Amino acid sequence: MVRLGVNIDHVATLRQARGGLEPDPVWAAVLAELAGADGITVHLREDRRHIQDRDVRVLKDTVQARLNLEAAVESEIVRIAIALRPDQITFVPERREEVTTEGGLDVLGNEARVAEAIARCRAEGLEVSLFIDPDPAQVACSARLGAHAVELHTGRYADAVGRAAVAEELESLISAGRAAVEHGLTLHAGHGLNYRNVAEVARIPAMAELNIGHSIVSRAVFVGFERAVREMNDAIHMAFNSTQR
Repeated sequence: MVRLGVNIDHVATLRQARGGLEPDPVWAAVLAELAGADGITVHLREDRRHIQDRDVRVLKDTVQARLNLEAAVESEIVRIAIALRPDQITFVPERREEVTTEGGLDVLGNEARVAEAIARCRAEGLEVSLFIDPDPAQVACSARLGAHAVELHTGRYADAVGRAAVAEELESLISAGRAAVEHGLTLHAGHGLNYRNVAEVARIPAMAELNIGHSIVSRAVFVGFERAVREMNDAIHMAFNSTQR
């Protein structure tokens, strides 16, 4: 079965727009779990533009499902992650000027830094995933450096226009997923997935986890958070079950 990790960053984005106390992303985490989410994902950015230190501390104490902390490969954030002890830390690229994560972590181009961060986390018994582009070379490097899992960046697939372009990007994801399995890595995916395009990614062989945030938070504005999570879970499970027949 493919797990659904609900990213609640954009609930915090709405809160930070007014600098107040609501909506509290912790409330969103509770509702997501009640609706059947298998995990909660948050990105503690260096500039703290949405999720705050207080949020991750409270989430650690309250989340009953898997807590996945997305983080930059930076010493301060790694230190916080080790102290927090989430169920999983996912290293992602991070630029101050970007609106959202624009691509995968270049593991090949930053081997020493990534290897050090992985080693520090593994020494503390933390599960480590790397958010990378669907490139078999990046997958192989991730395995070599000691990651437990890779999360394939699905942005190009989500943004593709036309059947041919979508099929090409999906094939890239399938190929990278195959490489992950060959290297003994757990396969995750996320970024830009929504209710219309999630099925094909959920059907990729060995897919274990999908992390989805913006489309769920957007739908929740109109139908409520619990229903939005349930509908995404249903879409994933229907796609997965169709591959088992």
